[in-house]
Amino acid sequence: MKNDIHDLGLVLDSKVKLILIESWEEPRVLELITSLAVKRTHTVYRWTDVDGLARLGFGSDAADSELTQNPEEALKVIRRDMQPNVYVLCDLHPYLLGENPKLVRLLKEVALRSESYAPTVVLLSHAMELPAEVRRYAARFELSLPSEEELGAIVREEAGQWSERNRGLRVRTDNRTLGQLVKNLRGLTHGEARLLARKVIVDDGAITQEDLPELNKAKFELLDLDGVLSFEYDTARFADVGGLRRFKQWLGQRQQAFLTQQGGDIPRGVLLVGVQGGGKSLAAKAVAGLWGLPLLRLDFGSLYNKYFGETERNLREALKLADMMSPCVLWMDELEKGMATGDNDGGVSQRVLGTLLTWMAERKTPVFMVATANAIKQLPPELVRKGRFDEMFFVDLPGAQVREEIFRIHLEKRDLPLERFALAELSEAAEGFSGAEIEQAVVSAVYAAQAQESPVNQTHIVQALHDTSPLSVVMAEDLFALRQWAEQRTVPAD
Repeated sequence: MKNDIHDLGLVLDSKVKLILIESWEEPRVLELITSLAVKRTHTVYRWTDVDGLARLGFGSDAADSELTQNPEEALKVIRRDMQPNVYVLCDLHPYLLGENPKLVRLLKEVALRSESYAPTVVLLSHAMELPAEVRRYAARFELSLPSEEELGAIVREEAGQWSERNRGLRVRTDNRTLGQLVKNLRGLTHGEARLLARKVIVDDGAITQEDLPELNKAKFELLDLDGVLSFEYDTARFADVGGLRRFKQWLGQRQQAFLTQQGGDIPRGVLLVGVQGGGKSLAAKAVAGLWGLPLLRLDFGSLYNKYFGETERNLREALKLADMMSPCVLWMDELEKGMATGDNDGGVSQRVLGTLLTWMAERKTPVFMVATANAIKQLPPELVRKGRFDEMFFVDLPGAQVREEIFRIHLEKRDLPLERFALAELSEAAEGFSGAEIEQAVVSAVYAAQAQESPVNQTHIVQALHDTSPLSVVMAEDLFALRQWAEQRTVPAD
């Protein structure tokens, strides 16, 4: 609050007479402006199309409130004012969308006044696009978001209030979960953080690990990120990913640094390259599950737009929203489909690539990027050079032991008793199969057994494997070329 008061005071003390504040916290902004006005003995007026111009704090009424419900009449009153008063116009944005030239001109005349006694107009709304005629005369002011210390204080206040309402009972939690809760509240306003903290506590008087996914989902919905970004609610448990031994070890070594380190060399992301169905997407989901973070998926299908400049704007907006959700995991699946350069797209892919590279190089927020790719040669060299990602892992077809593990995972997932199957024999029969192909063989065996009205057994699965031609056979040449490329350029994930 102290920094906001200081910074806004500097803006008010300047010769700028038109200030734009985009914020969901209207009461907090009004409180901030009123506090400054008291120190400067200015009068503050608020305008809404319901109440017209009404005085806040001390001073005399500006004009008849019913007359000034019309924004043009309100601006005429402001233009005639010869005192350094402050006028806060709340939610004027709908009137500026309809190309009202008189309203725009009045606003411009107010903004062009440079006399020290001229009033200052503050446009306050959750979002606003100023007309071109007045855009360059306005100063933008952005309310700061609460720090981790302030968020921690908000959680403690809500816990204290819950305790008072429940005869002194203490809210149950542990330091690790409390720290994660505070970090996951970052990017929210004071009021939003308080609302979500209250929701977590009020249900059962506890802050547990089970509350974090619900909190992340509520935060996502509150920030209205739906569209280009999607929220993956059910992140996979890391135990559900067969193999990937080196990748799991690498993540384990960096988990603490990512979750606790402030600035500096925090882990930034990985690129997973490999065959289709090898478990890359599942591994990406599992990173969020392992680290207890929200998982956002960037959908390249909804990213691209036929209108010039819209695709890049969509990407910038998506990356900005990912920063707001931090700490989080940002999953870019099949990266080559969105980043492959071409000559027939009017330069869109190059501009998208430039936008992404700039964000990757300059971002300061804890957003861990997990990109997956099947056709690595389609990616531009600028994206895969050393330094863009912390590491590039190659996800190959699973070996014999990993295939056994994958069979075990999918049999247990379907409540099929393991003693009925010889996992080593199934693993041998599935040589050359990806994890996804093994899962489909188990699914096919279940359907076959249901059709025969018999329990699923070894024979059903073996038959399903024999009836399938895996990608390692169908696309043997492509797989060989991919392995050759990855041999000297990537780290084996298993």
